[in-house]
Amino acid sequence: MPAILALHRSPVHEFSKQSENELHLIAGLGVEGDAHAGETVKHRSRVARDPSQPNLRQMHLIHAELFDELRGQGFDITPGLLGENVTTQGLDLLALPRGALLHMGDEAVVEVTGLRNPCTQLDGIAPGLMRAVLGRDANGNPIRKCGIMGVVRAGGTIRAGDTIRVEIPEGAREPLGVV
Repeated sequence: MPAILALHRSPVHEFSKQSENELHLIAGLGVEGDAHAGETVKHRSRVARDPSQPNLRQMHLIHAELFDELRGQGFDITPGLLGENVTTQGLDLLALPRGALLHMGDEAVVEVTGLRNPCTQLDGIAPGLMRAVLGRDANGNPIRKCGIMGVVRAGGTIRAGDTIRVEIPEGAREPLGVV
């Protein structure tokens, strides 16, 4: 069963986030005490373009299996280092459609909004890391492996070890794009 492996947040805009025992999710805002929480965009480049945009990046989730893949390429990456709020285990996040609902803990629900677009700050952690989290499919299209973004639809407290139940929306399955 898919589960939460680790939790992280940071009250300031820095790339990596500190480990936490639990996170409080607030509907419509995101992770309590995290710099990216809010109804409107908080990511600096998006704020510079239009600060009134809705915040589709309230939460960042990465699958722990990515860290295993990166270790196999010589990178020592641990949970929280890439800026995620939630590190998952046993869930193919990148295969989820837009609008999928992730039920975490007893009450929290996060709606998947899209893919995280890796940025050059990754190479500040380790040279070549950005290239390592970008792949190509059989047609040469980019595969962004650096996790997904979501918005909090129902608040609640989540903890490492909590299970994750996935609810796929009815109708057309829209693949994830960059948000």
